[in-house]
Amino acid sequence: MTQRGNIKMKDTNSQYWKYQFLGWSFASLYWAYIAYFKQDYSIFYTVVNFILDVIIGVLLTHTYKLIVKKGTYKPVNKFSFIQIGISITILAILFMLLNNLKWFVYWVLIQQRDFGFISSLFFWDPPLVTGLRLMSIWVLAYHLYHYHKEELKTTKQNAELSILAKQEQLNHLSKQLKPHFLFNSLNSVKSLISENPTKARRSIDLLSDLLRSSIYTKENLITIENELQLVYDYIELEKLRFEERLQLKTTIDKIVLNHKIPSLSIQSLVENAVKYGIQNSVKGGTIKVNISKQSSNILIQVKNPGQLIVKGNNDGRFGLNNLKKRLQLHFKEKAKFTLVESFNEVVATITIPAKR
Repeated sequence: MTQRGNIKMKDTNSQYWKYQFLGWSFASLYWAYIAYFKQDYSIFYTVVNFILDVIIGVLLTHTYKLIVKKGTYKPVNKFSFIQIGISITILAILFMLLNNLKWFVYWVLIQQRDFGFISSLFFWDPPLVTGLRLMSIWVLAYHLYHYHKEELKTTKQNAELSILAKQEQLNHLSKQLKPHFLFNSLNSVKSLISENPTKARRSIDLLSDLLRSSIYTKENLITIENELQLVYDYIELEKLRFEERLQLKTTIDKIVLNHKIPSLSIQSLVENAVKYGIQNSVKGGTIKVNISKQSSNILIQVKNPGQLIVKGNNDGRFGLNNLKKRLQLHFKEKAKFTLVESFNEVVATITIPAKR
């Protein structure tokens, strides 16, 4: 066990004994009051009676705790009220017997009164009733505490497992997406090698910068500012191929630049816009990227000229499905993604909570 675990266990044991003695001392005050004011005990015997009451309560309940802890008897299993009821009854009977024995010793051996041992030992009202009340409080409190503790432990473990599972999913999705981005970029470079070697060399420089920024980024979330830098580099790479046919227009609310989004999310939309919008148009066109903060959300829109292609676009669907999954894993139902055609434009929209 680690040092931190030992310290935590010592703190728990210290609290347990503190509450044990405080609780039983408080309960025993009533019996001390009865002994002194109603039964004419002297101060000395009242204090002795008080100490013995505390010892009896602590002894019985701690013995019960040790039995449960060793596993010889586990009423905690499925929280069995029948077993707990039996436990309370047995503890209450033992409480009655020990208190009656204490009472018998005082009145018969010290005060020289004439009481029968058996009748004194099984005198049940009020010792048994009191024992049932006190043991019910203690046993139920004990099991409720441990039940709550186990529930918290289980909840924590489930949360950790959920986080690990989501992290693994995100890592898997990122590994899928980065080669996809790499192959598309390499195709762009390949098309320039035979046409314009000078531009091809420049495109290789840009591609190396892009790969350094994207592939070696270990975080699944990056700032919008860093994501936009990837977009600018990618557009510059593609402009070497498309030249004036490709234009980029951005409208960015500066307040959102430090907010984080899934890596390659905007870049994937821009990549699709180039591949299925600009590339399919003889005249090319302008890709518009608009990012703004609206109420408690961040709105990201990527627009490109053209029509929404539903069939025969497995490659484009891969990138979008990947993006949808990552948005769902990061933000659950708080994130939305839509892809629509409006006025000869394809509009991709991401809505995420404005959470840094």
